[in-house]
Amino acid sequence: MSMLVQNMQYIKKRIAQGERLDGRGFLEFRDITVENGIISKAEASARVHIGKTDVVVGVKIDTGTPFPDSPDDGIIMCGAEFSSIASPDFENGPPGIDSIELSRVIDRGIRESHLISTEKLCITPGEKVWMVFIDIHILNDAGNLLDAAGLAALIALKNAKMPKYDSKTECVIHDESDGNLPLSDVSPVPVTLYKINGEFLLDPSWEEKAVSDCQITVTTTKDGNITAMQKSESGTMSDKEVMKAIDLSVKEGAKLRKKLKL
Repeated sequence: MSMLVQNMQYIKKRIAQGERLDGRGFLEFRDITVENGIISKAEASARVHIGKTDVVVGVKIDTGTPFPDSPDDGIIMCGAEFSSIASPDFENGPPGIDSIELSRVIDRGIRESHLISTEKLCITPGEKVWMVFIDIHILNDAGNLLDAAGLAALIALKNAKMPKYDSKTECVIHDESDGNLPLSDVSPVPVTLYKINGEFLLDPSWEEKAVSDCQITVTTTKDGNITAMQKSESGTMSDKEVMKAIDLSVKEGAKLRKKLKL
């Protein structure tokens, strides 16, 4: 029997006994730290550590042409870069399934919450609007990437400044600010629960994630509205378990907002 299989079996055995390897409770996050403004050329940036998981999000704002079906709305674009140095599971090249899934869940949570007031990003209807680019970079994968990325994206957006637009020259002046990015006060926060041996765990380590049967991410706002929900991996969840996951995500999301003053 390989060492990896033995380790996986040991982790499952400990969880069946009500224990985690690092001594945390099943619904306990690792230490969370936040750094702001680490990318000088971005309109805003945030770096979030959850334990040894390390994620950086940069926000860039520029002008572009609106979509034909929403000529009066600005544009939000979210992408994720999984560097090969962050995990032996990541490879250089085009975005993989995991990076696409992560960026889509973060995008949906932000977009459907109406955190960004896109109607206020219109410069000339049908011709020119502001575009908000949310770039997620994974520096180290030690588990729970989605929650770390969601928190980093929210914190960066809350600190984002609008660059100045010169209507005469139609130029964007990134070195000058024209106020904050127009946001509503909903603070969408994703919380991911992992199912192992029939138990839900928050904020897994990389090893715990590797032995999980499945996971479900629920993004909720301050008032408890669900703005995104995604179930991953091949394991199953009953209706009762899904409802439990939603309730836990609402409660834990509120705790994270209070802790991080979001």
